[in-house]
Amino acid sequence: MADVFDYKCPCCNGALVFSSATQKMSCPYCDNEFDVQTLREMDEELKANNDDDLKWESAAGGEWQEGEEENLRSYICKACGGQIVSDLTTMASSCPYCDSPIVMKGQVKGELKPDIIIPFKLDKEAAKAGLNRHLQGKKLLPKVFKRQNHINEVKGIYVPYWLFDADVQANFTFKATKVRTWSDNNYNYRETSYYYANRKGTMGFDEIPVDGSTKMADDLMESLEPYDLSAAVDFQTAYMAGYLADKYDVNAEESVARANERVKVSTEQTFRSTVTGYNSVTKEVGNISLTNGKAKYALYPVWLLNTTWQGKQYTFAMNGQTGKFVGDLPMDKAAYWKWWGIYTVIVSAIAFVAMLFVC
Repeated sequence: MADVFDYKCPCCNGALVFSSATQKMSCPYCDNEFDVQTLREMDEELKANNDDDLKWESAAGGEWQEGEEENLRSYICKACGGQIVSDLTTMASSCPYCDSPIVMKGQVKGELKPDIIIPFKLDKEAAKAGLNRHLQGKKLLPKVFKRQNHINEVKGIYVPYWLFDADVQANFTFKATKVRTWSDNNYNYRETSYYYANRKGTMGFDEIPVDGSTKMADDLMESLEPYDLSAAVDFQTAYMAGYLADKYDVNAEESVARANERVKVSTEQTFRSTVTGYNSVTKEVGNISLTNGKAKYALYPVWLLNTTWQGKQYTFAMNGQTGKFVGDLPMDKAAYWKWWGIYTVIVSAIAFVAMLFVC
């Protein structure tokens, strides 16, 4: 049976949690607070409890020793003695019996240690408020959704990310057009001129994020970007106290293809934006070469909210640092067709007036 690690208050021995409001370790029992740096010794104790051949030095994170192969892990809570069962990718959670925040030591063995972590800046109440703001102003949202849906679960989770650096050499040829129109008493004229624009240069990309968890949809996680990496700190397990945390189940090598795709799209868009003054611009040919690729392992803060309405579950996510909120909503079909009918009438009226002027 694997072991767990929790942070105890030096004053009352209660379980400490990381406070997003104060950015300190907080005791909910005696209200004392402690700077995260002062608890670094606890991390050293955590590392010391692992085997002697522990290694954390790596280009992307450090190496822990090989972990177990089972799909489930069981743990004993040090606070109340309750048994906790989790899957392979859960690194931090809370005891279902006494709600003590815990870090699961057995889960991090055999995997890379994160290089950096962005601590939560916003709490659970901010996530609930974010959902309410997300519902405002949605004309096609069923009115009863706000009243009848209820939040099943709100959880703060650290999502594993790979951050890639790369240098890019690119060479593009774009086809562009300029259109000139004029009229005389007899005819309307249209002249189209064609041009080729060549662009060549280099770019550098730093810390391109790629979600390292199959539990999280890539499009949902990318919608939460950007994160402010200037607020990232060196990883310490203390920041995970009071939150859930997943370890990666998609490694850096498996994430490279997604990172390369994001680099190529951004490079082409950047070079294309330099071709200005034309009516249209399309890429004819292009070549992109990537070099000096590096990767880091990071944990990003995300609030996940699940709500149910008419038997269907809707999942929303909020950036735990910036408050950016995303998620799909149900659509009132009657309202949709109503708005579509109004739009059609307006467009038809404009077209009719335009025809009168032409005639």
